[in-house]
Amino acid sequence: MLKNLLTHSLRSFKRQRAYIIINVLGLSIGITCSLLIALYVINESSYDKYNTKKDRIFRTILNGKISGQEITYATSPSIMGPTLLREFPEIEDYCRMTKNGPSVIEYKNQAFTDDHIIEADSSFFNIFSIPVLKGDPKNLLNAPHRVVLAESTAKKIFGNENPIDKAVKIGSDTVRYIVTGVMGDVPGNSHFEASMLTSFMTNPRANNPIWMNNSFSTYLLLKPNANYKSVDNKFPELINKYVGPEAEKYMGISLTDFTNKGNKYRFFLQNIQKAHLDPSIQQEFKAASDPKYLKIFGAIAVLIVLIASINFMNLSTAQAAKRAKEVGIKKLGGSTRGMLVAQFLTESFILSFSSLILALVFIKVTLPYFNNLLGASLTLDLLTNWYTIPVLLVFALVVGILSGSYPAFFLSSFNPYEVLKGSVKNSMKNGRLRRVLVVFQFTVSILLIVCTMVMYRQINYMLKKDVGFNKEQLIVIDRADAIGQKMKSFKESVKRISGVENISSSTAVPGRVNNNNGYGLEGRKDQSFLMVTNWVDYDYLDTYGMKLASGRSFSESFSTDKEACLVNESVAKKFDIADPLKARFIQPGDPKDRKYIPVIGVVKNFNFESLRNPIGPCILCFQSENFLWGYITVRLNARNYSQTINDIEKVWKDYAANTPLQYYFVDADFEKMYIQEKQNAKMAVIFSILAIFIAALGLFGLTSFTVEQRTKEIGVRKAMGSSVAGIYVEISREIVILVSVSSLIACPLIYYIAEHWLQNFYYRITLGVFSFVAGLIIALGIALITISYRILRAASVNPAQSLKYE
Repeated sequence: MLKNLLTHSLRSFKRQRAYIIINVLGLSIGITCSLLIALYVINESSYDKYNTKKDRIFRTILNGKISGQEITYATSPSIMGPTLLREFPEIEDYCRMTKNGPSVIEYKNQAFTDDHIIEADSSFFNIFSIPVLKGDPKNLLNAPHRVVLAESTAKKIFGNENPIDKAVKIGSDTVRYIVTGVMGDVPGNSHFEASMLTSFMTNPRANNPIWMNNSFSTYLLLKPNANYKSVDNKFPELINKYVGPEAEKYMGISLTDFTNKGNKYRFFLQNIQKAHLDPSIQQEFKAASDPKYLKIFGAIAVLIVLIASINFMNLSTAQAAKRAKEVGIKKLGGSTRGMLVAQFLTESFILSFSSLILALVFIKVTLPYFNNLLGASLTLDLLTNWYTIPVLLVFALVVGILSGSYPAFFLSSFNPYEVLKGSVKNSMKNGRLRRVLVVFQFTVSILLIVCTMVMYRQINYMLKKDVGFNKEQLIVIDRADAIGQKMKSFKESVKRISGVENISSSTAVPGRVNNNNGYGLEGRKDQSFLMVTNWVDYDYLDTYGMKLASGRSFSESFSTDKEACLVNESVAKKFDIADPLKARFIQPGDPKDRKYIPVIGVVKNFNFESLRNPIGPCILCFQSENFLWGYITVRLNARNYSQTINDIEKVWKDYAANTPLQYYFVDADFEKMYIQEKQNAKMAVIFSILAIFIAALGLFGLTSFTVEQRTKEIGVRKAMGSSVAGIYVEISREIVILVSVSSLIACPLIYYIAEHWLQNFYYRITLGVFSFVAGLIIALGIALITISYRILRAASVNPAQSLKYE
């Protein structure tokens, strides 16, 4: 029986080659899109699942709220891990980690720049499933100035030489590090990147006993069968025991009074498998992805497959008139309706499986581009997991049933006597379901078009918005610590370069915020105020082009300015300070050594973080000569950039001979803040184009059906004097109505989805009507272009031939 079904199906295909090509193309594109999106969603959802102990690995999260400002960071004090291991029986082990920042690695006469150096405890390899290729896992990081290299890093530095026990210089540390081991490369689907691990014990703050100094990431390995909620429930008592006394000492307020004023200070645990998909938690490692996008693109994948399946239905039913006689003859020859349904479904399955094979070829070709677009390393390994091929076959089967079920039952329902009398054609003129399906297709297409336009408008708005300073022609040099105590001389030398307008040093720069500190305010007893803190020099405001709202900037004419500060406008507004220039902030510390910081100027608000967030309170303190870390910002003029940067590099070598110059442009760095939005917008464009293309194929099918049923009518109209243009308007009118209906249905959906997405941004566009109208025009234009050839061809036929049709 199966052989007969295949034979009949193949004979049928030979008579419908054009129809088969269009169907396979549409289905294969739909399957390609859905599989690419599935790979992306699976990859994003599989972060940190390579860890064999993943269900037992948790990180500590700090959630605090001070004066209405709430922060959630994946940070904790250095003392947290040892204390939890000692006092909580649920804890088996802990590991503290912190990112070291861009550093120069020196070995013999070679120098390498590395951005992914992490300081970690010796327990790292007991917690994370990173294989140790060389060295003793228990003794790799158990002493200061030890380093473990990733396999690729070891090969880059040492080539084929054995790196064990070799000494390398890392950054500005005068003591060389001893290589104690080589580990496998950290998988790309890990929430942190590490090309090398240095011993956490090297950090001078490794044994800092202060509980309110939250600077490190702490990972906990729970014992088997331990419940993380029981650990969470013990945190309040732990905080009262250790943080309470420090709060009273440094802030002059008890924790009870602190929380009674609406503030918060708590810790909780988060499983590492959730780390990559939780953007609400700030972290120093890889930026988290927003799970909303996974849901959005998952929905797009389903919709595109539905559009492709609807195409199959429309094109199949458009061919119904040609196959009606075949069905009638087979029924008269003894074929039952069940046999015909089986034949048509078999045809559908063959096309579906053929489309799957073609889709796999498309994926093989397009995957490198897709990876480049996303900055990912997606792969489609058919043989790695036993279930991959069966899942794909089931998927193709479902698509085949979804696509072929309606045409199969529709075609097999024809009455053989009516078919042979020719009356079936009249009954087929009612294409209500096909019209509904086309409306669905274009509703989805218009939704994708408009939402993509909204995404691009928002991204363009963020890139062009005035951020409160001039980010053009600014370069930032990393590793200010390489200059050391010679910063003043270095800046003077750079200023003498003709292409340089100004230069400044600071501990942070817009887009690279690294300090959130709590302060007291004179006259506001028992109140604390959280502010982003940046230590800057005299030229910071001028270099960045920031404006003062009141007061003045730091000046060498006033020796007391070294103990003063500047604040932004948000400080006065958020903290309800009537006259900021009369205010004095208090740096937390021992009451005997309390430091008062007078405000000498108010800076107009500037965006130091992404435009997703409102501008928060910011304090600019004076950078003393003891601050040897941070950044150097250089403002260039509009002359030859490359020559100016070469001149800066020459000066840099005079002051930091063994440290390569590392710099970036501020405007380009700001664009990187929105890299996820840009990537997703590009993906949306691609899938929108493909969805519209597939929908256009479906529309072509409906037009073919319409023209086929109205061939005699067209002939009569031409014989009665109608022009080609008149016939075109008459037949295309239905399409215009269908697309217009699609637009009406899509509008409320678009408004809901776009508004929901725009809520992620504090600074955002307003929707307006432009995007909605533009989406309708684009969809209508594509629809009319699609149907024009088929209608004009039918309208140009000699009416004598049209009247002979049927």
